[in-house]
Amino acid sequence: MAVAARKTTSAGRASTSVKSTASRSGSKKNSLPQNFTRDEDVRAYREMLLIRRFEEKAGQMYGMGLIGGFCHLYIGQEAVVVGMEMAQKDGDQVITSYRDHGHMIACGMDPKGVMAELTGRRGGLSKGKGGSMHMFSVEKQFYGGHGIVGAQVPLGTGLAFANRYKKNGQVSIVYFGDGAANQGQVYESFNMAELWKLPVVYVIENNRYAMGTSVSRASAQTDFSKRGISFNIPGEQVDGMDVRAVRDAADRAIQWCRDGKGPYILEMQTYRYRGHSMSDPAKYRSKDEVQKMREEHDPIEQVRARLLKDWKLSEDALKAVDAEVRDIVNEAAEFATNDPEPDPSELWTDILK
Repeated sequence: MAVAARKTTSAGRASTSVKSTASRSGSKKNSLPQNFTRDEDVRAYREMLLIRRFEEKAGQMYGMGLIGGFCHLYIGQEAVVVGMEMAQKDGDQVITSYRDHGHMIACGMDPKGVMAELTGRRGGLSKGKGGSMHMFSVEKQFYGGHGIVGAQVPLGTGLAFANRYKKNGQVSIVYFGDGAANQGQVYESFNMAELWKLPVVYVIENNRYAMGTSVSRASAQTDFSKRGISFNIPGEQVDGMDVRAVRDAADRAIQWCRDGKGPYILEMQTYRYRGHSMSDPAKYRSKDEVQKMREEHDPIEQVRARLLKDWKLSEDALKAVDAEVRDIVNEAAEFATNDPEPDPSELWTDILK
């Protein structure tokens, strides 16, 4: 079964956020998570589970030496990209950092093409020449994976400028982390976006540790939703472990942009279970902290519990979803292991002068 395509959001949903600064004055409000329908919960569960299983398999293949170079896994953060995608329309663009596998799968890109790119095969989405950190799909409106910290922010702002120029009603969704939020190019982008009222949602995926340093040690202002105040950009803090809260905040932010009001900032308070990359042992935090997050806030388990309790799905039905997802991931791994490597002549193609 293919990953569900993006769909237009329905009107009239109640607002949801942990904390928000949606008003121009920066005032905060609290509201309860807004419920999903049964179909929405099933869709969210399946898409997050597909990302989780894909990343687990990618980690295994990296350990086996089938994936080289850098590899940054998205395990624990699945609710952010799935909730955002549920609020988007066809044509909205996505651009992100090098922790990009989950974003590509959420955009509907073929897991076989994603995995083959990780292993450097010709069937990869960048012909096996980009690897984990550099993938691209014009068809799916996915404009990268970018290896330079914060580089995607001005590029995503440029996508929003093109949307405004063309008057096409599309919105650019720009993902970056708490570490990248301290980059100077981010604030230059904020200024331009508000000055020209560009339709861009800046999604700060605050997983608390950037490349390995706690936000409390690296950021003077740890409420990232406030980072746009000096530019008059509204922002919200969102429970990034609850896919319902993410989708609801995304509805507001994206509609703000479509209405021509300019940019919007969403700080997604999330958590990565693995290290910054596969080479990071993550000794800067305790195992108890990670285990506590897994047990009390896991985004997939939250939806699973609702499906069992509220929607009366059986354990067998959920096992069937997991089995289907595992088959997709295993097929992707098999393809990525046996697909031929790029022809040596590819060294001379796709070179910009």
